[in-house]
Amino acid sequence: MTAQLNPRGDVAVLIPAAGAGVRLGPGGPKALRLLGDEPLLVHAVRRVAAAPSVRTIVVAAPPAEVAAVRQLLAPVAAVTVVAGGVERQESVALALAAVPAGPEIILVHDAARALAPPELFESVAAAVRSGRPAVIPVLPVVDTVKEVDADGVVLGTVDRSALRAVQTPQGFRRAVLAAAHAGAAGSLTDDAGLVEKQGIPVTCVQGHEHALKITRPFDLAVATLLLAS
Repeated sequence: MTAQLNPRGDVAVLIPAAGAGVRLGPGGPKALRLLGDEPLLVHAVRRVAAAPSVRTIVVAAPPAEVAAVRQLLAPVAAVTVVAGGVERQESVALALAAVPAGPEIILVHDAARALAPPELFESVAAAVRSGRPAVIPVLPVVDTVKEVDADGVVLGTVDRSALRAVQTPQGFRRAVLAAAHAGAAGSLTDDAGLVEKQGIPVTCVQGHEHALKITRPFDLAVATLLLAS
């Protein structure tokens, strides 16, 4: 059954899904790899569509797979599918350009974080709605972190109390994200990093353990267990 997005919502979600996912092993574009019986992208879009504030979803797909992705997602939600770029930053910019007038809160989400729950999207959107120009969900760093030199010799122990592991969706005022991409120089894999370069403050909110990034076969195995539970 196709999910109905909120026509009065103030949020658009961009999902750059054109990457190859080399670290996940052979098998085609990462967003189209299976988690259980469905592609990662389907799981991700289903959870985005369940967030009450979402009005628009735009997916940047591999150029050769646009028609197939559009057909794949049609039963899940009303999604706009555009051809992505070679780099993630280009894919986000192309997806942002396809957002119609209306939504002033833009969330950028990785299809690889396929199990991020709807409440995480709402939490990030609420923080942007409250006046924050840019918001990222984070988790505390639990491992001890060492700084090492080129030879692998430890230089020191990093104070992890000030460190955070960043997740998606990352949220922005529309004008802030548009300006950041318009001024982008080089390729960054983090939209908040583009905004930081503009001198705009980025605020953290609590992330969610289910929003893990599926990058390696081990991550896929963990996500499979989470899905089963």
